[in-house]
Amino acid sequence: MTEPTFDAVKIGIVSISDRASTGVYEDKGLPALQDWLTRALHNPITFEPRLIPDEKERISATLIDLVDAGCSLVLTTGGTGPALRDVTPEATLAVADKEMPGFGEQMRQISLKFVPTAILSRQVAVIRGHSLIINLPGQPKSIAETLEGLKDADGQPLVHGIFAAVPYCVDLIGGPYMETRDAVCKAFRPKTAIRQR
Repeated sequence: MTEPTFDAVKIGIVSISDRASTGVYEDKGLPALQDWLTRALHNPITFEPRLIPDEKERISATLIDLVDAGCSLVLTTGGTGPALRDVTPEATLAVADKEMPGFGEQMRQISLKFVPTAILSRQVAVIRGHSLIINLPGQPKSIAETLEGLKDADGQPLVHGIFAAVPYCVDLIGGPYMETRDAVCKAFRPKTAIRQR
């Protein structure tokens, strides 16, 4: 029996931080994103990492560059709170063809299970061309929680993570067929959209 082959996927990962981008402290966002995605997906992944400051025009330009470079999925971390320098959502909306509000709503629902200040988070998700762009929280623990969701002691989902919806969304906008490892995060697709192996 031959081993299944999985579509190659190019993913942009962007850590947005004034201090990390100038070397004041070590960036933890990019390693956290890369580690989680590598564990979650069967697909061979080419990562396009970027570490940039909290500057709206720079963020927008980086997102456009990653989409133009063929990234089907772009995940950002950082810059989504109410502080004056937090402009990631505005920069993301500025490059959007369509807004996908369900992602931000679900991320806040997950984070509210842990902290009441989750309502201060302003993450958004958008589609630009054939790419899905999602703003994630800044902390590695929160990144994993929002992507993966919450499970009970038996590993059954209590609250679905947002990544369960990502592969089908990417299908619908013309991207590669992304296949998840169920132990990390089980993607949901309608039966008619599941590729038979």
